[in-house]
Parts: sequence; structure tokens; C-alpha cells
Amino acid sequence: MSEIIRMDGEARGSRVVIHNGIVYLAGVTAPDREQDIGGQTTQVLDRIDAYLERAGTDKTRLLTAQIWLRDIERDFAGMNAVWDHWTAPHASPTRATVQSSMASTPTLVEIVVTAALP
Repeated sequence: MSEIIRMDGEARGSRVVIHNGIVYLAGVTAPDREQDIGGQTTQVLDRIDAYLERAGTDKTRLLTAQIWLRDIERDFAGMNAVWDHWTAPHASPTRATVQSSMASTPTLVEIVVTAALP
């Protein structure tokens, strides 16, 4: 049986779980929810970079991403502009993007990623 590593755990879940060479991140939102979609997406991706680094990997090792937008019609292009600039060349993960009412009204975007360890 392989070890399961949990980082930043709380009663409801962990921020990061590592198992069998795979890094699972919980949903990441922006700390400053006064920002527009570009600002919130930038903050989310910066936080993802930091969590992946703590886990021992980076965005070049992404396997999959799930993205939730409060208003997909309004924010899809703005989120994609930031995403496309952030994603490593020739290392795009599988991805799904959907609209969601979100748990917090000012939250415009939430992203979950899974990555492989080197």
C-alpha cells in the first residue's frame, strides 16, 4: 500500500493530496474577489503554481483541469486569455469548463487541477 500525503487539511478536506505519484488539488479561488475575471483567474493560477511547487511538481505536469465560472457567457473569453498565457506550451491538460452559481457570490472562477509528480 502506498503512502497518502495530505497537506493543509481541515475537517472537510485537504488542500492537496498526493498518492501514487499524482497530486490532487482542491478547488482554488481568488483571495481578492473584488477583481474582475482576469484578476481572479490570475490569482487562482498563481495559487495553483504555489501549491504544485509545495507538492514537488509544476504546471508542465498537469493532467487535468476543471474550471467553474459564475457566468460562462460573460467570463469565458477573459478567463481563457489568462489561462492561455499561463499554460505551459505543449503541456495542456484535459479540461472541462462549466457554469456554476458558486458558493460565494463574489467568486467568479474556481479551478481544480491534477498533476503528475516528476
